[in-house]
Amino acid sequence: MHYSQRSEAADLSSPRIEIEDDAFIIDADFLGELLHVPAAQVPILLREGAIRSVCERGIEDNEGEFRLTFFYRSRRARLSTDQTGQIIRGSVIDFGDRPLPDDLHRSSA
Repeated sequence: MHYSQRSEAADLSSPRIEIEDDAFIIDADFLGELLHVPAAQVPILLREGAIRSVCERGIEDNEGEFRLTFFYRSRRARLSTDQTGQIIRGSVIDFGDRPLPDDLHRSSA
């Protein structure tokens, strides 16, 4: 199968992810921007399960980092943070009119 992929560089210069009691708090405006969703819709879509997420804790060379991946329709946004919630890497993949491939719904890639 072939998919048309377009990677976008997210502006990660100022957003932070708050970490409280092993929970990650991300700004709805920021997440909405990454997933092309109005900020007001983000909490609703999360509750409905339309926006899905995966959180992974880094090991070995990535000890102390977390990788958060968000899926919505044909978009996947991935953010890596340090222990303070500072975003250190990020990417967005948009598959356009094609649905997100099943293998991208898994946490490892």
